[in-house]
Amino acid sequence: MNEVLENILTRRSVRAFKEDQIKDGELELILKAGIYAPSGMNKQSWQFTVVQNKEKIELLAKVVREALGRDAGYNFYAPPTLIILSNDKDNTNGLADCACALENIFLMANSLKIGSCWINQLKTICDEEEVRKVLNSFDIPENHIVWGIAAIGYTANVPAVHERKAGVVKFVK
Repeated sequence: MNEVLENILTRRSVRAFKEDQIKDGELELILKAGIYAPSGMNKQSWQFTVVQNKEKIELLAKVVREALGRDAGYNFYAPPTLIILSNDKDNTNGLADCACALENIFLMANSLKIGSCWINQLKTICDEEEVRKVLNSFDIPENHIVWGIAAIGYTANVPAVHERKAGVVKFVK
């Protein structure tokens, strides 16, 4: 089978991570894959913010949990690494740009046998006071929206395979 397609077909969202931190060389490859994603008009106006501090990840999870009214267990699945993708609020392609970069991140992580999951809760709460304080402490620009976060780490268990829905492809010739 084609190795790119095999990587796509075997990628899963991982929601249980080991505590071990990923290796710096692996992180560099994952980030390189992300920054080589396409961006609208090649603006590359995104920022990739890497957080590898457990207390800071827990702090971000806490303020997000409180802003969204989530239960005390909400913690982004407790990964050892978060890659926060943000983009300029005025960039009409910001969401699409970050989504493309996240997919590259997820695929590269999978190819390295590293688990990942898209965390998608911040886009509407970036400017809530306590959330913004934490984002500012991570040097995420005030004029940025966090379009997504990649929770990254070694997989603690094998996620289930989900069947794909039929009938989602239509041909017009």
